[in-house]
Amino acid sequence: MTAPLTLTPRDFLPDDGHAGTLVGRAWVPGATPGPAVVAFRTDGVYDLSDRIATMSGLLERADPAGFVRDTPGRRIASLETVLASTARTARDEREPYLLAPCDLQVIKAAGVTFAASLLERVIEERAAGDPSLAAGIRERVLGAIGGDLRVLRPGSEAAMRLKAVLIEQGMWSQYLEVGIGPDAEVFTKAPVLAAVGTGVDIGLHPASAWNNPEPEVVLGVDSRGRILGATLGNDVNLRDFEGRSALLLGKAKDNNASCAIGPFMRLFDASFSLEDLRSEDIGLRVEGPDGFVLNGASTMREISRDPEELVRHTLGGTHQYPDGFMLFLGTLFAPVDDRDAPGRGFTHHVGDVVTIRSHHLGTLRNRVDTSDRIAPWSFGLRAFITNLAARGLLADGRL
Repeated sequence: MTAPLTLTPRDFLPDDGHAGTLVGRAWVPGATPGPAVVAFRTDGVYDLSDRIATMSGLLERADPAGFVRDTPGRRIASLETVLASTARTARDEREPYLLAPCDLQVIKAAGVTFAASLLERVIEERAAGDPSLAAGIRERVLGAIGGDLRVLRPGSEAAMRLKAVLIEQGMWSQYLEVGIGPDAEVFTKAPVLAAVGTGVDIGLHPASAWNNPEPEVVLGVDSRGRILGATLGNDVNLRDFEGRSALLLGKAKDNNASCAIGPFMRLFDASFSLEDLRSEDIGLRVEGPDGFVLNGASTMREISRDPEELVRHTLGGTHQYPDGFMLFLGTLFAPVDDRDAPGRGFTHHVGDVVTIRSHHLGTLRNRVDTSDRIAPWSFGLRAFITNLAARGLLADGRL
């Protein structure tokens, strides 16, 4: 039996309701239906297409939050109506439904940014993708490292002394290199437009037998490196694939529907700032069709590299992103609870419902399926640009 998937305004919205500037993307019906930038307001969901055609273009504005406040837009429907059509298994293009709150931005991700997840990556590597070996390796690695990695500043003299000791003991790892070394791990999580939003299925590679959700904060960054807002993300992770070889990262991370972002982007304004984000707590709940329930939490207070530092590792003289980028910040969450058999830890079942929630960023909720059974991604850049042109949205500086 498949676990139910519901979306309600109460859990969609942040704890302070409509106090902030909440924007996203929705499929909007009409003579030529298509994706639009929308604002979530107290009396409904508003299409902003009369002034802006893309989320990328909105973030390039001098003051995105002010731009949204000054754009009346066109009311599409109530939030309840949009959420109800979003949660339907078979969507109807004659009804509005939510999409991931990004479009032309490259989707990047930073890995191994929390001490707890750093240890689990080392364990994956040494277990070579075999979950039955994880518990014993965890004990040995913790004994070799000693102390608390959370107090280490990556790239510091203390971190480099620890590196020398671990190399001498034969315990050094490529994950430790990016976790406490001078260079952060930043990789491309998914192609432009490939992310799914809230209320839809997320995908696991059908050959994976050891995997988990990764609840993360995701930054919205413009082409100049300005951090302008944030949302939630699920960087679906295949622990067995990546554990076999770091060169399988692409196969572990980039599969059909394996990147979920949403439910909206909250732009920085008087109600919400980067400083607020630095102390954001993220909750996770997995509810399985077998009755299994897993609760977890992550907090930005324990991140090893500040969000601004991670942006600097992503954008600079050697990397440019003219349409901006979304940046997953990594996760503290690494589930070790046994699900199917003692010593094998956690792995997803098809039908799991994954709920990620935070105080300022609302709720991202998705159901788990395998990537080969989810409808294939077909609305790429050519389809997007063709659709914008057919709706007359390529003129007047609206991109």
